[in-house]
Amino acid sequence: MSEAAERKSFQPIDAELLPRLDPEYVEYHNNLLQYFPPFDVIPWDASYRHQELPGGSKPLDVAEIKDYDLTHTKVRAFTPNGTKPEKGWPVLIYFHAGGWTLGDINSEKSFITNMAEHAKCVVVNVDYRLGPEIPYPAAVEDTVESLYWVLKNGKTELNVDTTRIAVGGTSAGGNLAMALTHKAAELNIPLTFQLHVVPTVDSTASASDKYASWTENKNAAFTTPALMAWFKNNYLPNKEDWEKWEVSPINAPHDLFKKAPPAWIGVAELDVLRDEGLAYAEKLRKNGVKAETKVYGGMPHYFTPLDGETLKKGAECVSDAAAALAKAFGTA
Repeated sequence: MSEAAERKSFQPIDAELLPRLDPEYVEYHNNLLQYFPPFDVIPWDASYRHQELPGGSKPLDVAEIKDYDLTHTKVRAFTPNGTKPEKGWPVLIYFHAGGWTLGDINSEKSFITNMAEHAKCVVVNVDYRLGPEIPYPAAVEDTVESLYWVLKNGKTELNVDTTRIAVGGTSAGGNLAMALTHKAAELNIPLTFQLHVVPTVDSTASASDKYASWTENKNAAFTTPALMAWFKNNYLPNKEDWEKWEVSPINAPHDLFKKAPPAWIGVAELDVLRDEGLAYAEKLRKNGVKAETKVYGGMPHYFTPLDGETLKKGAECVSDAAAALAKAFGTA
C-alpha cells in the first residue's frame, strides 16, 4: 500500500466542486492538502503560524532586506535592484495572509520580492500582531503606525518617495490594507494605490444569502465557512466589533470611499470571499474611484502561494498584481 493510501484524508475535495476546480489545483490538493487537518478542528499551537507549504516559487534576489522596529512589532523592507529614481523609490506597505492568526514577517517572500522587482518599489512587510494572543484592535493599530513610520522615516531610511505610497495585502492582509486605506483617508493622508488579493472584506459574512459565493462555495477546498469563523473568532472575540469598518472595510462611509486611491483586486472563483472583494470594488466605483478586478477561474481561496510550477494561475495572479502596481507607480 502506498504512503498516500495509508494517510488519512481530512479534506477530500467535494464531489460537486471537483469538476469546477482547475485540474492543476486538484492534483496538488489530492497529493498534499487533503492530508492536513483544518485548523478549526485541532488544538491551537502557535507553531502553526510558521509553517509553509511547498508549491511556491523561489523569492527573487533584491538589493537589500532590512528590519526596523516599531512600538510593538517590526517591519521588513525589501529594496529592489536598479538605480533609485531621483525622488526615491515608490513604496508598497504590505500585510501578509493568515486569517489574522497565521503567518509572520517571513511569510510570502516570493510575492513580496516579485512586487519589489517587477514594480521597482520598496516593499515594507509589516509583522502585525496576531490573534488569538493579541486580538483586535492591535493589528489595525500596527497598520496605522507602519504608515506613519514610512511617512516619517521612509526618505532617510529607505530612500523612498513618500508621495507614492501604496497599501496591499492578501486575504486577512487585504482586510488590514483596506482598513488602512480608509484610516489614511480619515487622516487626510493621500495614497497612490491599493492592491488586494483574495481579501476578507466583511467580517459579518457567513453562509447566508448576503454574498452568493458563501453559499456556492461553502464546500470549497481548504477554506470553508467553519475555518473562516475560526479565524474571525481568534481575531474578533467580541461580536460587537464585527460591523466596525476597521474590520469590515465594506462598511466604511461613502465619504472615505470617495477619498480612496484606485484599486486592483484579484479574487478566486471558488472562494467564499469572492463576492466580498467584488462588492468592495463596486462600492469604490460608485464613489468615483477606479477599481479593476480579476476573477481567477477554477481557483479556491488558497492559490496565490502556489505560484511555482504548481499552478499557472497562481503565477498569473502574482504577475498581474505586479503589473497593476507598476502601472500605478508609473514604473512599468
